Order: sequence, then structure tokens, then C-alpha cells
Amino acid sequence: MFFAGAVAAGWGAELPAPLDYTVEVTEMLPAPAGKNKWFQPRAVALPPYDRTPHAVMTIQQALGSDFYTGLSALETRDGGRTWSPPAEWPGSGLRPGPAGLTIGVCDITLGWHAPTRKVIGIGHTATYTPHGFAGIEHRRDTVWISYDPATGRWTPWAPLVFPATPDQRTFLNAVHGQWLVEPDGSLLVPFYFLPPAIADKKWQFSFRGAVARLRFDGLNLSYVSEGPELNLNAPRGVYEKSLTWHRGRYFMTIRNDQRGYVTVSDNGLNFAPIRAWTFDDGAELGSYNTQQKWVAHSDALFLVYTRRGAHNDHIPRNRAPLFMARVDPEKLQIIRASERIVVPEGGLDLGNFDATAVSAGETWITTAGAAAYLARVRWNQPNGLVGRVH
Repeated sequence: MFFAGAVAAGWGAELPAPLDYTVEVTEMLPAPAGKNKWFQPRAVALPPYDRTPHAVMTIQQALGSDFYTGLSALETRDGGRTWSPPAEWPGSGLRPGPAGLTIGVCDITLGWHAPTRKVIGIGHTATYTPHGFAGIEHRRDTVWISYDPATGRWTPWAPLVFPATPDQRTFLNAVHGQWLVEPDGSLLVPFYFLPPAIADKKWQFSFRGAVARLRFDGLNLSYVSEGPELNLNAPRGVYEKSLTWHRGRYFMTIRNDQRGYVTVSDNGLNFAPIRAWTFDDGAELGSYNTQQKWVAHSDALFLVYTRRGAHNDHIPRNRAPLFMARVDPEKLQIIRASERIVVPEGGLDLGNFDATAVSAGETWITTAGAAAYLARVRWNQPNGLVGRVH
């Protein structure tokens, strides 16, 4: 059981029940025909946030390792019980690249932008040969899309323009995880990068990271500023970060090849030195070489993750099952006694997942392991963060 914060109550008033939840996992999409599988299902709910959320989602098929089809969209108007067939839209697919290569997009993460009443999706490009991923040495750019619920139309993907820098960054990956809309309408978006001299050495590199502040005017997404760099002296450095806000502070969880990391900030741009995720007994969390995602409730903060030590060594990189546990926001540790499995492993990895609040009563965790799955986290106490900006 998880205990909510203290509340003012008069004599004889009943205290609220401790914060708790149940989980129901259903299949959203059956596995595609052939050897393909669904990948990176990312959803966002549209207001009003009622008991049967109207939500849209982007998803892709994986043809091989880091090799994806164009981007498809689908929607539900009955709270996720049924979904429209996934369909690409004009400008969402692959485009011609240099030297006979093609360029596509992947890892799009969606969010609702209340000032313009549009959905924004942020991800990055990938370069392909006719047979698969062309390699890390090719240029990678941050891209964005938007969706207008009033017209039902998605925009073609477009690159986000970053300013020139002394290190001549040509490898700029934004998000891979959760980003935030600020009270003034600006966006806080984690990104990571390499200068070209390092990227050309292929795997002999260490990613650097930061958080960018962006602006969206309803038609264009633009760069405003960025915070100080986050670095790590470890293979591949810091990458694929997720950002959330809880009780006045910003929390970031970070992927690394060897272990997951966490840090905290008072303003969303300047972060404390990063530290490895551990349980509250001091043991390492055991999450490595994949993403972690936040589940923010007004009464508590949770992390969704994969880890070693769950009789799951047969799963590549131990990327299943998906666990969810409460975070101690002061000690930046996982409370071990709160850990639960929210998506069981079915023999395939579930590492590229997402988590998003869709109503005061539900948070959705979406993932894919050939088929695409929806895990409904149903709260016994309303989530006061839904529908408001911190």
C-alpha cells in the first residue's frame, strides 16, 4: 500500500484511503503479418479528460534492429477498448536521402499543448539502406509533427533547427522519452548529441545531454535556449532521457549502457549531478541499456522500468517484464517494497514503452512485443495533475 500525503481534516472526518492502484493489460493490436512487429506505441489523451478518454497514438512496425516503417496513427474514442486501424498519412513515411539511402523518423513521443489545442510529437531521424539501419555514423536530426483534433489532420515530419555550436553537432536526438509543457506554454525537451568527430568513430563515443526550451506557435516548433550539459564518463554516456514534474521539482531519468541514472532540478534546465538508480536498501536497481519512464500522480511519483534479476535472462537485455515502483523523491531511490509487475513478459522484450496520464482515474502504459499492449493503471484516488499545468 502507498500512503498519500497528509490532508487537513476536522474532528471525525475520514482520512482518504492510501493511494493504491490496479492494473489491467489488454492487446491493442495483434502482431503484424510476417516477421515484423509493432514498435514504440505512444499515446496522448485529448481533453476533456473523462472516464472514456479520447486518445490518439503513433506507432511503427519494426522490420529489423533499428529499422522501421513510416509512422502510423490510430485513435480511440471509447477509452482504449477499440482502436482505428493504424494508417500512415502524407509526409509521415520515408524520404530519399544521400547516396541511395532513405531517411525516416522514429521514437516519436506525443504530448498535448493546451495553448494551441494541438498534439505535438517529437522524435528523430534514422538513415536506412534497402536492407536495414545504415549506422550511427550518419547524420541524425530532431524532428517534430503535430495533430489538430479540430481537423483530424497530422502534419508531415519536419526537422527542428538547433543553433550552430562550436562543436558542430550533427547528431541531435531529442526525447526518446517524456517531455513537459511549462505554464508559459514553452516546452522542456531532453536531448542528446555528438560532435561529428566523435560520431565518425562509430561505437567509440560518449553521448552528452541537456534540456532544451522550445516554443510552439501552432504552426512551427522553434528552439529558445538550453541548460548546461550533463555528461558521464561511461560507455555511450547519457541518452534517452525522460522528464517529469512532481511537487515543485523536475526529475529526469536517464538511459546508459551499464545502468539507469536519475537527477533532479529546481527549474528544469539546471540539474544536479546524476546518480545511479538504486533501491532504498542501497542495492542497484539493475535497469540497463533501455529506457525508464515516469508515472506522476499528485500524491506520489513512480518509475516504470525493466531490470535484471527477475528470472528474465532469456529476454534480450532483460527488457521484460515491465515493473512499476514508487520513488522516494528526496533520496532519489526506488522503494523496493512497492515494486509490482505491470506488464508480464511473454518471451519478447518490452523495452520501448511509454506512460501517460489519460484521466484523473487512469494512467496508460503502452508497449509492444510483436503485438501492441495497453496496461491500464487505475487509481483509487484521483490524480490531481491531470488537466493542469504545474
